[in-house]
Amino acid sequence: MPLLTWDSKTTPAPVAGSLEVDSLVYPQGMGYPKMLPLDRLILGDNLAVMSALLPEYEGRIQLIYADPPFFTNRHYPARVGRGEDSRQPQGWQLAEGYPDAWPDLDTYLDMLYPRLALMHRLLAPEGTLYLHLDWHANAYARLLLDEIFGPERMLNEVVWVYHGPSPIRSAFNRKHDTLLVYTKGEKYQFNADAVRQPYNPVTIKTFASSPKAGFGKVPNLERGKVPEDWWYFPVVARLHTERTGYPTQKPAALLERILLASSSRGDLVADFFSGSGTLAEVAARLGRHYLASDVSYRAIHTARVRLTAAKVPPFRVEKEARSLTPPALPADWTAELTPGAIRLPDGALAGLDYWECDPAWDGRLFRSAAQASRPTRSGAIPAALPLFPAQPGQEGLLRLVNIHGAISQIPFRHL
Repeated sequence: MPLLTWDSKTTPAPVAGSLEVDSLVYPQGMGYPKMLPLDRLILGDNLAVMSALLPEYEGRIQLIYADPPFFTNRHYPARVGRGEDSRQPQGWQLAEGYPDAWPDLDTYLDMLYPRLALMHRLLAPEGTLYLHLDWHANAYARLLLDEIFGPERMLNEVVWVYHGPSPIRSAFNRKHDTLLVYTKGEKYQFNADAVRQPYNPVTIKTFASSPKAGFGKVPNLERGKVPEDWWYFPVVARLHTERTGYPTQKPAALLERILLASSSRGDLVADFFSGSGTLAEVAARLGRHYLASDVSYRAIHTARVRLTAAKVPPFRVEKEARSLTPPALPADWTAELTPGAIRLPDGALAGLDYWECDPAWDGRLFRSAAQASRPTRSGAIPAALPLFPAQPGQEGLLRLVNIHGAISQIPFRHL
């Protein structure tokens, strides 16, 4: 079997990694305070994160979706403004987003190779990996996956097709990505009935009009068909209700098809390049448990905001011990307590992206029982949150995150 080699290639191995729990999040108070969150959102380099997860999760994850950097050698800023004209990018309010720049291909492969090897170890015996790339690096990645999984374990090369404007005038417009689908073993989960789609109306009409259609083989037209290995879904830029502003965000429909095909309700799934958190949100909605991690605080924050707005089951926010978090900002104001609610003064709302409340702060672990975030398109962030009852004098804590990611913490006491 051909192997891909490069000067700096080494045998992949785990690295030292340690995880710390930052907070427990109960979206809109669901399950607070007794439910133990099973789902995990983790900040940190995924090589260290996956290494730290090995003792608990090796051979246990049913599905891993990986959407790593594509080797585009570009930087992708995040949009943090609201109510902006999508056709006028010069007026967008931007922040640091997603870097995909590399000194050379060897450096990129040094990043990708050990991470794919760890994903293979984490997969369950009947598990499946979906590796999402494009023309920049998918040929190299396929050779790596053949080496790690075995070429006989390649299940599909799925092409995701989309459309949109392109500046290219000297070649065909590049409007597809590639999903390399590999299974851990000979037996694997594929739920054909969960992803069936209606036949084209022309096909239905043809079989209705001619007994010779299909050369005597008549499909079950009512049941529908299993999709081909090319899929059309619009990009998120065309889906106003999904856009988070995070660059490279993938559409929920794409992840839904992947999750329905290769996992079942109650299964554990993972995305270690989680970005805006699409897999985590869709997995929670479909009744799967998830592990989601990213090296970028912007990504983890975006996913947290998205998950709380979607009212999914409780989840843990964690960080790898060496991960970088934004600086804390002091606050020179206090919150107003009213019966059943806590309110921020007007001065605290300017530039605020998200805030949450632990009504019974124990000085160690933040338990988020209520959350508010800026609307994704326009409008103001809510100035008040519901407040769970507590004994008079009980200490509580507010956490606030501004549009640049800086965090403030404001203690308060119940009346």
